[in-house]
Amino acid sequence: MVKAERKRGLRARWLVFPVAALLGWGCTRYVGTHADPGSTKPAPSASASAPAKAAPTPGGTYDPADYAPQVRTYAKKAGISAQLLMAILYNEDYKPHDPAFERSWQKYKPDAAFGIANMHRAAFDQTKRGRGFASRKWEELPDDRALAVEAAAWYLHDMSEQLPSHWSGPYSRDELMALGYNAGGGNMAAFARGAKPGSQAGDYLARLRDNWKKAGTAVGG
Repeated sequence: MVKAERKRGLRARWLVFPVAALLGWGCTRYVGTHADPGSTKPAPSASASAPAKAAPTPGGTYDPADYAPQVRTYAKKAGISAQLLMAILYNEDYKPHDPAFERSWQKYKPDAAFGIANMHRAAFDQTKRGRGFASRKWEELPDDRALAVEAAAWYLHDMSEQLPSHWSGPYSRDELMALGYNAGGGNMAAFARGAKPGSQAGDYLARLRDNWKKAGTAVGG
């Protein structure tokens, strides 16, 4: 009887380990992104989605540079810098972009972000309005990486539309848009007025600068 209870206790402890590991990964690696709409208000567009070239199947090894064709296509449609969009993908490459993993993680964190651009549900639903992917669902992002790139491109477009014509902060237009992607439009406007980013946004900006050169190389081919 004692042995049986001991075995049950050991089995219960082993079941806890995978869950604890998953939660621990989220606490240490999740950086609170992204595309939180907050005060953002995207301008609707009637432009249709452009077909993208075939992309590698989700799962396994992921390299943002593999999606350079999609980045160039959607950045051009959205009127933003392809280098900025690629740098965002590099910034968001901090966790396994595997569909099964993302859906498992969402069970423990319902407000988790989906897809290779790490977009939250509310941001995706807001960004898609009036656009060529308006009929698509946030739940499709882990499986359709081209859709994730397209949505991120238009979100950045919406950030650019919210930027003032002049700003007093020390950041470039692309840096402010990246900060908006990470922290939302309201915070982006504050940074444009000279507010100093907190540790999370500051880290995001530092990583963007670190990734800038290789992002340019990836989309330049």
